[in-house]
Amino acid sequence: LFPDRNKKPQSFLVRSLFTFHNRCQVMLRMTLETNPYAQLLLEAMKQSGCTVFNDRHFSCENCDGCVSGGFDAATSQIVLCQNNIRHQSHMNRVVTHELIHAFDHCRAHVDWFKNVKHLACSEIRAANLSGDCALMNEIARFKFGLKGHHQTCVWDRAIRSILAVRKVSKETAEKAVDEVFGACFNDLEPFGRIPHSKADARRAFKDFQNRDRYNANL
Repeated sequence: LFPDRNKKPQSFLVRSLFTFHNRCQVMLRMTLETNPYAQLLLEAMKQSGCTVFNDRHFSCENCDGCVSGGFDAATSQIVLCQNNIRHQSHMNRVVTHELIHAFDHCRAHVDWFKNVKHLACSEIRAANLSGDCALMNEIARFKFGLKGHHQTCVWDRAIRSILAVRKVSKETAEKAVDEVFGACFNDLEPFGRIPHSKADARRAFKDFQNRDRYNANL
């Protein structure tokens, strides 16, 4: 999915000639500086001993298919698919989604490649907490319902993500998601709530900062 992963990095002059790369870098900077989802995750990772640096931990690259991004556990890098991310709100969601994977990688011994349950758990958390299943996003996909729709969206997107990155059957992906869904859906760290909107995320970020100050006083 990420054909540029093993290529030698291009010179700045060559990269600067490609609009996709420039646009990706500008949108990434905007996300990291202004998006409350990303800001909370960056602060949480810093406090967990995994400070994120823009130049080191993010890479704008061309990707195969319609994939938007990914977390490369081997290099601790977030790949942003510059040829598929077209607008700022999309960049916000992708960065948040992948930062949740990075946060899970930082705080736990996640076996991304051999234990499909570990992958399923992080995909559930990413779908649940990143805004992927926000009402407006689901309406844009022509998928919306009433009772229990958020959980259905999280379940569906977790399975889709597993199938996109691992060569497993749909039945295997569904079984893994089913087995860990309850525990992982209710694991809301570091947000402390399901942030259904930017306003929710801003409140969660404020609560996170206040929680840290309270713990420091203790």
